[in-house]
Amino acid sequence: MQLLKRILTAVLLIPIVLLLVLRAPVPVLALIAALVALLAIQELLKISQAYKVSPLHWPTYIFVGLFFLFLAVHLGQDTPLLSTSLFAGSAAFVAAIAPFVFLVIGMRRADLSTGFPAAMTSAFAFAYIALPLGCLVQIREQVSGAFLLLYLLLLVWAGDIFAYFVGRSLGRHLMSPRISPRKTWEGALASMIASVGVGMLLYNYALPISTALLNARLIEKKDGLFALEKAPLWPIILLSAAINIAAQLGDLVESLIKRGAGIKDSGTLLPGHGGMLDRIDALLFAAPLLWYYAAWRVMQ
Repeated sequence: MQLLKRILTAVLLIPIVLLLVLRAPVPVLALIAALVALLAIQELLKISQAYKVSPLHWPTYIFVGLFFLFLAVHLGQDTPLLSTSLFAGSAAFVAAIAPFVFLVIGMRRADLSTGFPAAMTSAFAFAYIALPLGCLVQIREQVSGAFLLLYLLLLVWAGDIFAYFVGRSLGRHLMSPRISPRKTWEGALASMIASVGVGMLLYNYALPISTALLNARLIEKKDGLFALEKAPLWPIILLSAAINIAAQLGDLVESLIKRGAGIKDSGTLLPGHGGMLDRIDALLFAAPLLWYYAAWRVMQ
């Protein structure tokens, strides 16, 4: 029954997510990312209570909401280099001031011993969840941005699916039994092979895939990959492998947070998958890596 719920939820959500990533205007995508971030942060703050933290709920939500509002309305979206520079500078500034903002708010508490842990948790929630999802929005603004997001999602999903089914059927050697008792090295290897394989397929068929999406009016021309001369294959293999490693680490880090809190899932929002944080944990490590690659492409 749990497996059936997992499959049905995925079947319903995947087309919606792909449609939003490919077709939604950047401001709309930013607002959707904000909603996902706020739901995941709400789950994280609830988990933090198991660590004896009394979190700053509304200040955190407002701070994160303002960050995504900036992403939705800021200038420079039609100029990839300007957009990338603005995002990098703004994200670094906001991440730097976040601890101070939350510490100042924590000073107002009657019990001062709760101020620092609460501020630390809120600053971590912003860096851990909001910034990576902000990277997804900014990737969408890049040249070939929709194709890059499609590449990222398919890589992460393929790795997750193969790790799940191969780990369940063939897994014998536990990867990290203290943190995630069901994860195996066999599943991790299958995940890596799947992600690299998907990356190579998307690389080889980038032009026909982009053309098909353009003809279906799912993307604009600037959002696809229409280069007639292909770059060498090995950088794509290395990037795909690095994204897979980042995604698997993201999953393990969230498992560490939940294991320390003594819970199995971050929430119950998505049947068969747990909470929103459970669903995006791999993306939180993988998205910044792809953003850096996309930003490097723009700077060349």
